[in-house]
Amino acid sequence: MSAASNTTAAHRAAFDAGAVGAQANRLFGSSVTWLQERWLEILIAVGAGAVIALLLFWLRRFGPRLAKRSESGTGWSAVLGRAIERTNAFFIIMLSAKLVSGYAVTPPEVDRTATFLFTVAAVFQAAIWARELILGAIEHRTRSEHYAGEALVSAMGLIRLLVSFAVFAIALVVVLDNLGVNVTGLVAGLGVGGIAIGLAAQGIFADLFAALAIIFDRPFRRGDKVSYDNTSGVIEAIGLKSTRIRAYTGELRIISNRNLLDKEIQNVTLRDHIRVAYTIGVAYETPPDTLARIPAILTELVEAEGATVARAGFETFGASSIDMVLQVDTPGGDWSVAHDTRNRLVVAIVRRFAEEGISIPYPTQTTFTAAPDGTLIMPYSEQLHIAPVEQR
Repeated sequence: MSAASNTTAAHRAAFDAGAVGAQANRLFGSSVTWLQERWLEILIAVGAGAVIALLLFWLRRFGPRLAKRSESGTGWSAVLGRAIERTNAFFIIMLSAKLVSGYAVTPPEVDRTATFLFTVAAVFQAAIWARELILGAIEHRTRSEHYAGEALVSAMGLIRLLVSFAVFAIALVVVLDNLGVNVTGLVAGLGVGGIAIGLAAQGIFADLFAALAIIFDRPFRRGDKVSYDNTSGVIEAIGLKSTRIRAYTGELRIISNRNLLDKEIQNVTLRDHIRVAYTIGVAYETPPDTLARIPAILTELVEAEGATVARAGFETFGASSIDMVLQVDTPGGDWSVAHDTRNRLVVAIVRRFAEEGISIPYPTQTTFTAAPDGTLIMPYSEQLHIAPVEQR
């Protein structure tokens, strides 16, 4: 390195040190002058600030009490109580000072310093509050919807890390911007880094966000009966990456949260009725007056079982019968009740049709035999000779 360069660096260091010293001297001098000229206003402001600070510290004590009001520890009162409890003492002091600084007529140098410290305290305190409220809201939703297990603990750990990183990164950028630092490059770097991490772990993050969507959108919860594609079963666990469904046939099916939400899911847990359809064929020989009474007969039988008729009437002309359709709504969502109702109703229909002389025919087919000239002939002789059975 040349002598000129060394000289320039030395002068720059001396200039910087001199500028800092000059600023410190101006701050000290203005503070002394301010104390000498405004001592009464300062004392009043200090007293008022102390009262405000003590009041805020006293209010902060209600945080733990508010949190204890929730029995589960995850209610909204607990979330708000923990957020109040996390209020920093430095923020309380700087807030009190900021509230009374106008009365004391602080000099510009002191006012800028107090404003900067208050900004730092307020930004990081807001980040702490935001983190507690977000995490508390997630915990409240997961506990209230009965999500539990090791997967939830792992998910909450990762969510806590991501939320903390996000809120404090934003707080740091805001503080640096107030210091006059050009944060454009920092924001761009954070964005590029986030994109790189997202691309590297897009599968994990997709399943994580799908798990959060399940928690907040609540398409189903643990214990619900669901159907998707050709699978039906009961939700056993909702994890960070996958959901476990116990099929009615006994096996445990595991599907990723992302793939599960991409499908049409039928949640039958909260259904208010179960509809069962019947197709009942009656013989073509049934008299028209009897055919006209069949819908009323079916309605009477259904209502006697405590169910509701959604439809009862003619459907189509079948190959061997006139087909009637019967759609029955059984109240509630219990299939065992619907099955029992269906069984009793079938027996009642068969019994009532037998009393009314209404025939439910078998599928039948008539065969005709033709002579060589095309005329129809009987396939058997008109008189059947049946040999008597020998008695022994």
